[in-house]
Amino acid sequence: MNYELYLFYLFSSFALVSAIMVICLSNAVHSVLFLITVFCNITGILILLGAEFLAFLLLIVYVGAIAVLFLFVVMMLNIKIVSSKLNTWPLLVLGLLLFFTFLNQFLISININFEQGNNMFLTYLWTNWLDKSITQTNTETIGNVLYTNYSFIFLMSGFLLLIAMVGTIVLTMHQRSDVKKQAIATQLSRNPSEIIRFVKLRN
Repeated sequence: MNYELYLFYLFSSFALVSAIMVICLSNAVHSVLFLITVFCNITGILILLGAEFLAFLLLIVYVGAIAVLFLFVVMMLNIKIVSSKLNTWPLLVLGLLLFFTFLNQFLISININFEQGNNMFLTYLWTNWLDKSITQTNTETIGNVLYTNYSFIFLMSGFLLLIAMVGTIVLTMHQRSDVKKQAIATQLSRNPSEIIRFVKLRN
């Protein structure tokens, strides 16, 4: 019996149902919990495919940091449910357009022949991970691809994340003029003879 195929179907079905529940539930806390379930199922699929490094990276980064942060923020917020009638037709049309776009991309990716041939365009367009993973580990393969073929994109992604982090820090800083702050330069430049004063009190 092919247990890997059954586990793949199991993880895929749970991931699909959990992803549908993320967008269908009205409670934000429950949506984040189902999002964590999606990440855990995708981790299981990556382990079955032999990409252990990507699997545990997804588990540590997304489930251990980002999803828990989402859950913490959602539970700290005071979310009030406002009963108002909204026009859902534009959202429905936009959702159907996105659905058919992703479905088209999925069908195109299924019909692509990823076998190496004489087509140089496909050779430079994608990386054959199976050939690289035979002689190297997952970490070595990802490192070689990121720092050689996609080094510019990798550096630009880090630069954009740095700009986003700096922008978030600048936006969250509140400069108040009525708060007394410690002036270290003024304290160091004062005269030592004027630090202590003797005051003669009257009897």
